[in-house]
Amino acid sequence: MAEDYQAFIAKMKGLTGIDLSLYKETQMKRRLKSLYEKLGYSSFLELYKWMEKDKQILYQVLDKMTINVSEFYRNRKRWEVLEKIIFPELLANHPTKELKIWSAACSTGEEPYTIAMVLGNLVPFSKISILATDIDENCLEKAKIGVYNERCVQEVPPEILEKYFVREGPFYKVADTVKKTVRFQKHNLLADPFGRNYDLIVCRNVLIYFTEEAKEELYHKFSASLKKGGVLFVGSTEQIFFPEKYGLKNKETFFYQKV
Repeated sequence: MAEDYQAFIAKMKGLTGIDLSLYKETQMKRRLKSLYEKLGYSSFLELYKWMEKDKQILYQVLDKMTINVSEFYRNRKRWEVLEKIIFPELLANHPTKELKIWSAACSTGEEPYTIAMVLGNLVPFSKISILATDIDENCLEKAKIGVYNERCVQEVPPEILEKYFVREGPFYKVADTVKKTVRFQKHNLLADPFGRNYDLIVCRNVLIYFTEEAKEELYHKFSASLKKGGVLFVGSTEQIFFPEKYGLKNKETFFYQKV
């Protein structure tokens, strides 16, 4: 059984880029064993054999691997503010209409793809380029594949779901037109340097896991990374109480503009 799983890990990395050895072995083996038994297989390598033949099996494995806490259009009202107020103002001040956007701590990609879909209602996809970063390389590899279960898309407006997703059984695959707008890259918020002159930085539901000192440092760094008039979009549990400390001002609820 141990050799069977190790061989599965090596083959999985070759197929998807995802390194299962970075996950806790006991938990992951239990999860995937329950899946292959449910599907009527007798080993990890038999599971892999069918994954190669059938995309639906691959998608089930990917889904089983990650306990996903993210979703598209999370806190949907905030995305409406982004589309109706924030983006139009940023675009009005931008001659080329090509905004510089960073989705920080993007997890498995729901957030940057949502940004692209929202902005795609206002400008052609050829003008959209989003940097999406996370510290977890496995999350980034899953994001690049761009396949999600029904839970992840339950907040997506029906017309957007129809327009930008391809349904494959119980899974939804992000359309290539959207995928092409996002570039995924490994980045450690607490250790790596930040880029500059962003029009929009989105970092939501991540800072709650950091100490107050780390949060303060990150707010300063995000502010320094924004161009004047640029906007920081944070999560619903991450209100900045004294934005002026960081050279920011309240723009809308959970949106802060660099002054």
